[in-house]
Amino acid sequence: MTIILRYFAWVRERIGQETETLPFDTPMPLSRLLDELATTGPAHAEALADRQRLRVAINEDIVGWDAIASPGDEVAIFPPVTGG
Repeated sequence: MTIILRYFAWVRERIGQETETLPFDTPMPLSRLLDELATTGPAHAEALADRQRLRVAINEDIVGWDAIASPGDEVAIFPPVTGG
């Protein structure tokens, strides 16, 4: 199984890609998933370093860092959005 990661705004710019698909067989909290992603390289480490500046969604539902990502999920990582 896999998981699809989608990056938006400055997160996408820092990581250098809009999406990535990774092997993913074991459900885990998003906080742990991002900890593991941050070890994949300096771009990921920089973009994912400050969780207070990030929001996350699983399958288009905004969730908290303790939410569980499962194989087959789509996880979006983005900065807080403001409107006008």
